[in-house]
Amino acid sequence: MRGLNWFDKFLFFLNSLFAVALLFSYLLPYIPPSTFALLSVFSLGVPFLMLVNFIFFLFWLFRLRRQLLLSLIVLLLGFNHLTSIYEISSEEEVTPEADPIKVLTYNVRQFNQYGWADRKDIPQKISRFVKGQDPDIITMQEYYRGELNIANSFPYKYINQKDQNAEFGLAIFSKFPIINQGSLDFPTKSNNNAIYADVVKGDDTLRVINVHLQSFSLKPNMDKLEKEHSKRVFLGMGQTFVKQQRQMELVVDLVKSSPYRLVLMGDFNNTAYSYIYRELKSEGLFDAYKEAGNGFGRTFDYKFFPLRIDFILADESLEVLKFEDYEVPYSDHFPISATFSLK
Repeated sequence: MRGLNWFDKFLFFLNSLFAVALLFSYLLPYIPPSTFALLSVFSLGVPFLMLVNFIFFLFWLFRLRRQLLLSLIVLLLGFNHLTSIYEISSEEEVTPEADPIKVLTYNVRQFNQYGWADRKDIPQKISRFVKGQDPDIITMQEYYRGELNIANSFPYKYINQKDQNAEFGLAIFSKFPIINQGSLDFPTKSNNNAIYADVVKGDDTLRVINVHLQSFSLKPNMDKLEKEHSKRVFLGMGQTFVKQQRQMELVVDLVKSSPYRLVLMGDFNNTAYSYIYRELKSEGLFDAYKEAGNGFGRTFDYKFFPLRIDFILADESLEVLKFEDYEVPYSDHFPISATFSLK
């Protein structure tokens, strides 16, 4: 560190800490939460670590210092992680070999039944949004029965409220016939669940899986972390990831047993840097955002950095033609859609 003054040396020391932390975070997708629950919590901070390292890189680049190599090398080593934050896809149109099918997933937050927003017309807004996008299949999480005015557009549906006394659950709406359906009924005390429906379009049958993995009892924002004891918060988040792992394993079994090609989508309550995401994607599925998305692909209204916790994963035999995300203010999540060719 010759030629650096004491302040630059201090900054490079901080730079080294963040670079090592980011390098270590690349191992998190390979460590099951059940092995080390608290460690899995740090997967939520990977975008922040990338941002800090990128800022350090620009700082040293502006100063024309060779110290820029540290963050640059660490960022390049995690290039696949970088594309999970920001994606640049080709704008060339792909001609489908068969009639395309458009799917959309959306955590609707009970259509504002509990007054999280001042607006009283959210069910109507979401109904108009869905009709405007005109998807063939929709999966919804935290669906509040009876609030959506789309019945004429989607004659086939499967709505599951895991608990008879529950006011909300999961829903699948389809323009095409549903010939089979089912629920995984996640064990453990949880309102979360996964359901599936086998949808027939022409000569093709597609299994659609709608997942809502274990939610956090506390919303991951700084205000809560300031008010609550940090140790208790992180312990609770660690146990959430352990529950997600058990739920994910049930979903993986469903994927493996499917007699049809499939699309798996919904609210994972986890990021693309997690063990949960890696295991689901490793079952012959690809991430539609990484194939055809553009920009940050943000799906959760988190004010500090873009957070992508809702996904559309598809069978590798399908061809993704288009991916879209919509920052509409009707929930704490943003809907996403993908258009596929059933080759």
